[in-house]
Amino acid sequence: MKQAMTRRRRRLALGLALAACALPFGAAHAATLQVGPGHTYTSIAQAARAARDGDVVEVQAGDYRRDVAVWTQRQLVVRAVGGRVRLWADGANAEGKGIWVVRGDILVQGFDFRGARVPDRNGAGIRFEAGRLQVVDCSFVDNENGILTASDPQAELRIAQSLFQANGAGDGQSHNLYVGAIGRFSMTDSQSRDARVGHLLKSRAAVNEIHRNQLVDGNPGSASYELELPNGGVASVTENVVRQAPGTQNSTMVSYGAEGYRWARNELVLHNNTLIDDRPSGGVYLRVAPGQRSVELRGNLLQGASRTRASVLTY
Repeated sequence: MKQAMTRRRRRLALGLALAACALPFGAAHAATLQVGPGHTYTSIAQAARAARDGDVVEVQAGDYRRDVAVWTQRQLVVRAVGGRVRLWADGANAEGKGIWVVRGDILVQGFDFRGARVPDRNGAGIRFEAGRLQVVDCSFVDNENGILTASDPQAELRIAQSLFQANGAGDGQSHNLYVGAIGRFSMTDSQSRDARVGHLLKSRAAVNEIHRNQLVDGNPGSASYELELPNGGVASVTENVVRQAPGTQNSTMVSYGAEGYRWARNELVLHNNTLIDDRPSGGVYLRVAPGQRSVELRGNLLQGASRTRASVLTY
């Protein structure tokens, strides 16, 4: 009963948090643009060109093929209505970057991004370049990158209740989710699974909030790091399930600071996570680079092949 109450409280808290996040987007909207068969706009690309700051774009459920778009508005809501909206790249891309390119303050809800590929092998379901992007209840499957961001220190990315699976070009340079050197990143109640050689989650952000997610490589799996924070920053990582598969490309599950500390504050908090290492031997749960940083570990459950020996390393 106590666990059920805790789950209900979490769902309520998440709902309130998302509602609070969305208030600036919906409060001042000027118009609702409807997209789909029989509506004013038959393609998402048309609506992206027509939408103005503060508008709401509602996309009727269904399959949209080669319907790529660039979003530059401020305080815009883009949401699926009547079910899932499935976006199939089918060889098309916006600006040579991906299915959607975002440079604005946008809330996106209810979309499935599939098959983004571009000539430089760095195509993304969403390429996020500036502003504040919120992604809720979306999925990113079979893209070269699920979401790929630029490195604008003023940008913010928030992800909730979303899925990243089987993304990556297979070269180790593209990932399920790749967050550049932006100001703030959060990921809650989401899943990142089965990346193709790349990482399940890589973030260079100054501030990272990573809570109640599943970062899991299944069998057979070829992901590299499950979580990499190569430039440190402030990172709160709590209540996640993290699993390394037997066929992993890298022995380390969670890596912090491996490419040097670029931010003024470098603090890692790792609390109440379940870390499962199924690499047959030589696995490392956590590797932390030397430098001006602090690390706080508490309540983490270590399971799998490496649990019987020291496998939390600083160097």
